[in-house]
Amino acid sequence: MIRALLSGDLPRSRALGVLLVVLLVALATAPFLFPGTRSLNVAAKVSVFILLAASYDLLLGYTGIVSFAHTMFFGIGGYGVAIAAARLGPTWSNFALGIAAALLAAVAIAFIVGLLSLRVKAIFFAMITLAVAAFFQILASQLSAFTGGEDGLNFRLPELLQGRLSAYYAVFLASLALFLLLLRVVNSPFGRVLQAVRENELRAEALGYRTVIYRTAANCLGAATATAAGALYAVWLRYTGPDTTLSFSIMIDLLLMVVIGGMGTMYGAALGAALFVVAQNYLQDLMKLASGATQGLPLLPTLLHPDRWLLWLGVLFILCVYYFPTGIVGRLRRG
Repeated sequence: MIRALLSGDLPRSRALGVLLVVLLVALATAPFLFPGTRSLNVAAKVSVFILLAASYDLLLGYTGIVSFAHTMFFGIGGYGVAIAAARLGPTWSNFALGIAAALLAAVAIAFIVGLLSLRVKAIFFAMITLAVAAFFQILASQLSAFTGGEDGLNFRLPELLQGRLSAYYAVFLASLALFLLLLRVVNSPFGRVLQAVRENELRAEALGYRTVIYRTAANCLGAATATAAGALYAVWLRYTGPDTTLSFSIMIDLLLMVVIGGMGTMYGAALGAALFVVAQNYLQDLMKLASGATQGLPLLPTLLHPDRWLLWLGVLFILCVYYFPTGIVGRLRRG
């Protein structure tokens, strides 16, 4: 049963299996295990960013595509839901319309960009996606009549999702279902071809696979999943704005999550996203305690001041890359 649910992709490491079970149980019981608004916000963000990181790993880790436009699709999902709910009303039909329009727009953009750009070298494709993402961010800021501009959009939810508990489980269960769907995709024959393209594109072409078609399909699938993640994040926040979904810093965070967890492993995306989001939200608190505990000692209180949390987050990232060059999952599976 579990093997089928995981599409035959078992953790292959007792330690990794334990970490994944702990993560799943923690997210499933978060409203009861970690009471409080802040803790629930962190759990919801972890759920969404696991899905977002997994969708990016489909491109970077499994297909070898370096894209800087992933947050654009994340934003399209958020704005699709927000515009539909804020401009048309918070009904289920409007929510469905907003999500459908966002998915259609994201897949169309991913298809056009992929088909026209994936024939070029990786660095040129990365630059093209960066330009497209920057253009969309400017567009979202300028079209204030629809998007709310720099202020973004607040909106109401349908009655069933107005409670924080029901909204959390809607976000968690939808993220889990889509994550399992991605796990099935990468372990399907289609996923094997993507990995073959990543390892040796010329050999894959020689075997008869149209690599541009497969890479474009992966780009469209990754975009659709990122759009769904954006819609879920907007549902949780009841707000969408440029800083919450379109910021380039989110793109950098995604890259770090995938690298820390381990590229080419959906489980790595899950662990990397969870670790990064938790550190991002609680590292300052830990540093505040450490700074207070070291008062009276030279330099340490200053170095551990909460304002320097980004410095220590960078140090943690460097240590992770140095000691786990294949990511956390790669290290655990190697034993």
